[in-house]
Amino acid sequence: MSIGMYRWRNRQIRNQLSVVSDQTSPTIVLKGTTYLNARLNKWMKANIWIVNDRIVYVGEAMPAVLDSSAEVFDCRDQYIVPGYIEPHVHPFQLYNPHTFAQYAAKHGTTTLINDNLMLMLQVDTETAFSLIEEMKTLPYSMYWWCRFDSQTKFENEAEIFSHAHIKKWLNHDAVLQGGELTSWPRLLNGDDLMLHWIQEAKRLGKQIEGHFPGASERTLVKMKLLGADADHEAMSGKDVLSRLSLGYDVSLRYSSIRPDLPKILDELHEEDLSYYEHLTMNTDGSPPSFYTDGVSDMLVKVALEHHVPIIDAYKMVSTNIARYYNIEHLHGHIGVGCIANLNLLAGPESPTPVSVLSSGKWVLKNGEEQKENETYFPWASYQFQPLDCNWNLKMDDFQFSMPMGVYMKNAVIMEPYSIQLNVGDECLDTNHDECFFMLIDRYGKWRINTLLKGFATHVKGLASSFSSTGDFILIGKSKKDMLYAYHKMKEMGGGIALAEGEKIVAELPLTLNGSMSTAKMEVLMTQEEHLKQELRVRGYQHEDPIYSLLFFSSTHLPYIRVTPAGIYDVMNKKVLFPSIMR
Repeated sequence: MSIGMYRWRNRQIRNQLSVVSDQTSPTIVLKGTTYLNARLNKWMKANIWIVNDRIVYVGEAMPAVLDSSAEVFDCRDQYIVPGYIEPHVHPFQLYNPHTFAQYAAKHGTTTLINDNLMLMLQVDTETAFSLIEEMKTLPYSMYWWCRFDSQTKFENEAEIFSHAHIKKWLNHDAVLQGGELTSWPRLLNGDDLMLHWIQEAKRLGKQIEGHFPGASERTLVKMKLLGADADHEAMSGKDVLSRLSLGYDVSLRYSSIRPDLPKILDELHEEDLSYYEHLTMNTDGSPPSFYTDGVSDMLVKVALEHHVPIIDAYKMVSTNIARYYNIEHLHGHIGVGCIANLNLLAGPESPTPVSVLSSGKWVLKNGEEQKENETYFPWASYQFQPLDCNWNLKMDDFQFSMPMGVYMKNAVIMEPYSIQLNVGDECLDTNHDECFFMLIDRYGKWRINTLLKGFATHVKGLASSFSSTGDFILIGKSKKDMLYAYHKMKEMGGGIALAEGEKIVAELPLTLNGSMSTAKMEVLMTQEEHLKQELRVRGYQHEDPIYSLLFFSSTHLPYIRVTPAGIYDVMNKKVLFPSIMR
């Protein structure tokens, strides 16, 4: 049943009408509220009636019928805003879609629009759709993207991102957009199949999300003609204004590797920006510890601190997003017919809620998390379970004879460099920043061995099943410690292990196919912070090691990537050194 057209069955709608007709009772009444009316752009007084998960009345009246099970909640000293929407979730950054939604809802972000990449890469389409249907039963609003490419290079990519699979995803009622378009150069270079997918998305009334960092005006014009509707890669106020002028909606990013929202807002105000209707905000799927201070509520705080008008700041994480995705009839408003996703605030300048209703259920009430938010998700039923790795690495696999290494110029850019070191020894010195680097097929069929420069000086052995492809990454100065970390990763059923002197100094279990944790966000934050601290002590010098692991194989970034196909030249689109069969 389509969530867009048939969220409620006929009999449910008739029951809602009977409440307004004073025949039956609502389930919750929020009495004496001061609420944000986004259509009139002002704060107003009202009573709000809710029937299960839907707002059925907003106005001065109180219901004539109130049965004993109805809850009347006094809101005289509180302000109510629509539940926040996070439009750019990568729900596999150590956490999983369920645990992230649980945490986000406590902070008022009750609607998530999720990247589907991990589902496309790790389970078949029908299983993915069954999982999505199961998630609709949770007290959160969950929507999805449809990716058009894998962001890496591997043998059977065309089978996974086939025309048949993409069409199925685009037609799914929970999918709101195509993209993000990380492989947009393919589109510019004449990929008619991708253009057809964009046309299909448009025909279905769905949006196309761009990914255009540093794009020129001419490129942005061409991508707009090809169908792109929005972009979240503006890196300055000038970039934002350029995109707005060309007809794009712009999502302002605040993330672990790009925490530049304050600077961009200041630059926009220097340009006298006063119209915010086509601006939204997102956190770009950052790792757990970035969310210590909240999710979308954190974005509103930043916006208010940098002089965005109060109502506009709230609309940038709710109404504007709902309008862009054509879901205003359900989200982004406190109005008759909308889903009862509501944040109760201590005041307009306090965006972290004291109480949260998500789909008409309390997930936070007077500062206390409610049982409705303590839900369980049956991951094993959808092919997500601990890694069962039935093969072993041997010291013979640790042969490094490749003449070219990979240099991490920064957290994003990787360049080739000529290896000058003697790589035949068991260990590398710690007086330089070159490490052994291996990418190994998760099934043990192939490997790529090279050197990685610019990652760290004293990391002895790091093993990770967390990567953009699901294959295993090993990094370190010591071959023995790399092997020891690999065995620990296997023992955990997947995850990240840091070893030194054949002892584990940090570990982070990821028991959902080696990619995601089942732990609550608060636990995961502690584990991640410990890992990051131990890496920094050992010379890790970039913003975010979790993104580093994810980006090693990501071919939407320049210039060299280590992919399942081999070391790949992104600009020239060719494999420089192929992977080696084991």
